[in-house]
Amino acid sequence: MTGVPTALRAAVDAAKERVAALHAELPRWELVVWTAGNVSERVPNPDGEDLLVIKPSGVAYEDITAEAMVVCDLAGNLVEGERSPSSDTAAHAYVYANMPEVGGVVHTHSTYATAWAARGEEIPCVLTMMADEFGGPIPVGPFAIIGDDSIGRGIVETLRESRSPAVLMQNHGPFTIGKDARAAVKAAVMCEEVARTVHIARQLGQPLPIDQHHVDSLYDRYQNVYGQH
Repeated sequence: MTGVPTALRAAVDAAKERVAALHAELPRWELVVWTAGNVSERVPNPDGEDLLVIKPSGVAYEDITAEAMVVCDLAGNLVEGERSPSSDTAAHAYVYANMPEVGGVVHTHSTYATAWAARGEEIPCVLTMMADEFGGPIPVGPFAIIGDDSIGRGIVETLRESRSPAVLMQNHGPFTIGKDARAAVKAAVMCEEVARTVHIARQLGQPLPIDQHHVDSLYDRYQNVYGQH
């Protein structure tokens, strides 16, 4: 371990606090079970390589604290922490290294989104909420084995071609990105919500697609006009 540069100490500690607190949102919204899932956040470094903060592998959610968080570089190497990083760290690190606009990454095994991933089927854009949040369908990424950056490569390749902040990795589950960790957690919550709603709609019949020009208009309004700016 090389250690956290002194100039980044305050930023890393603040990220640890945020990431630890945001992990509580995953069980709260029923997106994870047991120790599955993880949240990470980028720590920008103006003088060198950025770092990331993520939870350790196999830690129960009730035991997650800021002090328990680990820090890694963008190659996935441990920089600070007493425990092994999450087994998904290589995927998170690859996303940060190749998508500089991304400041937060979340992975869950939420039930409905993962069911779509198990079928290898994108979630069609049949809700105005989807147009708002995702700008179209939620795409499916390729099958990849955990352990190296294969999952990260699949996430990046898929999301570079989409406005969606969420991707369903085939046979695995959803990964979401955002400008920070909180935005990525929101995307994970919304991904599961629309996955459930569209699944239910399909039990009732064939959901109606939304015309692309309406999708574009809704997305632009939600991203640039809605809320406080």
